[in-house]
Amino acid sequence: MDYQVSARKYRPGTFDDVIGQPHVVQTLMNAIASKRVAQAYLFSGTRGVGKTTVARILAKALNCERGPTGSPCAVCVNCIEIAQGNSVDVIEIDGASNTSVDDVREIRENVKFAPFRGQYRIYIIDEVHMLSNSAFNALLKTLEEPPGHVVFIFATTEIHKIPATILSRCQHYNFRRIARTEIVERLRHVAAQDDIAIEDRSLTALARASEGSMRDALSLLDQAMAFGGKTVVHTDLELLLGAVPQELVRAMIQALIAQDSAAALHVLSALLDRGHDLRAYCAEVVEYLRNMLVVSVTAPDEWSRLIEASSEDLAQFASDKGSFNPDELQQLFAIFTQAEDSLRASAHPRFVLETASVKATRLLRKETASSTHPARPLAPERSSSGPAATRTERRPGGEARMAPVTTPIPPAPVAPKSVSAQEPSPLNAAKPERETAPSPKTKAEAARSAEGTPAGPSPGGEVAVLKWEQFQDEVGQAFPNVAPFLERGRLVGIEGHVITIGFDKQAGVARAMLEKPDNMQALTALCARLSGQPMRLRIVEQTEDDPAGPTMAQIRAAKEQEQRLVLFEQARAHPVVKRALEIFGAELTDVRSVTRQKEVQE
Repeated sequence: MDYQVSARKYRPGTFDDVIGQPHVVQTLMNAIASKRVAQAYLFSGTRGVGKTTVARILAKALNCERGPTGSPCAVCVNCIEIAQGNSVDVIEIDGASNTSVDDVREIRENVKFAPFRGQYRIYIIDEVHMLSNSAFNALLKTLEEPPGHVVFIFATTEIHKIPATILSRCQHYNFRRIARTEIVERLRHVAAQDDIAIEDRSLTALARASEGSMRDALSLLDQAMAFGGKTVVHTDLELLLGAVPQELVRAMIQALIAQDSAAALHVLSALLDRGHDLRAYCAEVVEYLRNMLVVSVTAPDEWSRLIEASSEDLAQFASDKGSFNPDELQQLFAIFTQAEDSLRASAHPRFVLETASVKATRLLRKETASSTHPARPLAPERSSSGPAATRTERRPGGEARMAPVTTPIPPAPVAPKSVSAQEPSPLNAAKPERETAPSPKTKAEAARSAEGTPAGPSPGGEVAVLKWEQFQDEVGQAFPNVAPFLERGRLVGIEGHVITIGFDKQAGVARAMLEKPDNMQALTALCARLSGQPMRLRIVEQTEDDPAGPTMAQIRAAKEQEQRLVLFEQARAHPVVKRALEIFGAELTDVRSVTRQKEVQE
């Protein structure tokens, strides 16, 4: 039979033809050139990455009539026999079929014979991990001290099954998966040699389906040529591979851009009608979003190095990324990644992916969900009646003690604060130039400035005020698990309908907690309800160059400290407290607010 599959027809015959394994090739060539050939080599790696091919090339390099040499001639008798697999000096053994101790004993008996034609007697044992423990033990002594003319080359796809005693006697070379770009170039070369017309995106699809295996990629190319002949059509190739059509992935991205939930559901319906796997489709969407994120945060000259895609796909990513910012892309990525994980164990995979798609299409809408899903109502304000005074109370035994006076001390009058559009809060002021350093503030001043922040003009023209103290109190009441993480951040400013909260690099855990889609939606709805207009919440990471203002926790602590000082002054000025301190010669050490209660009957 004259026909040969592409994996055998285009198998590399020299080290220069090997692709994807430069670290292995360079080491072996240097070892041969310096005459430092080991007695045993162990090649490990996934399927189809060149382990057996490199083993045969190494055998040719050692037994070539010109050698040992790093560049075997491939025309001498030894090289031809090794390439054809009928050399008496190169013995290839299938480890899966020769697993017993008797097979290893036969090897031990034959290693003492000198090579027939070449300089070395070479044993290539493929899938060596299939040998039994007894067979490995029988091979140890021979492997450690073989005759000078013997070289062992082992190949395995499961390195963890090799005993440590065998590993310590071999030089181990780990073969990596071949990059998609290298597979595409090799497939293009093979297609040109066979006069096959095939598109670049089809070559990329073959490389993606091969998962880093050159042999799998060539086998898929043979299958495509058998299906389409001399012209391979991309739609036929997708049907043959069972891959998800890219137009359905693009349709989902368009639905996300248009925020059209119905369109997203129609895409999934069409996907199921064609019989495609939902998990594979979700993985394609995740990869597309990842590529858009890479394009949005890197320079164009870095795209081809970070993304394994054709130039047309790169142009499409660049076109789509303008509809989202990096933060939004990360949120979309998290939604579909979570859905992909849920698809594995769900009894209703369609419902899981539909729910995720609807959530993603509604994520970026300007209208908040406060009208349909209002946030939990504000808890009633706690009434503080000022500090409690003390009085002297006589017990029947004559012992005196200090008891609280129920008559509250009136709080000190505080001038009401008004916020106007002409006098915006410093937290909302624009900072176009970094070199203009803000004037230093104390924590107490920062607390006062954050009480009321203008949220920009509403559609009616009036100025809405967002009280952050009230906002934090509401978060503490409704979402106690989120409040501590919120206080790690600081209010950067409000521009239009966007509220920006900044976090230091060290507060990565708190930032990640707030960036969860459920928490973002709840906090956004709360901001919209308190400000009376649609709002969007934006979480950013602040750098060392950004002005470092106080965090919300620091503002709250400063405000509590200021209130505590006021309470102390009020308590000291109260006549009852002053009289008690004079009588007992005591000092005021602690003041606490108490709620109003009825007079204690003596």
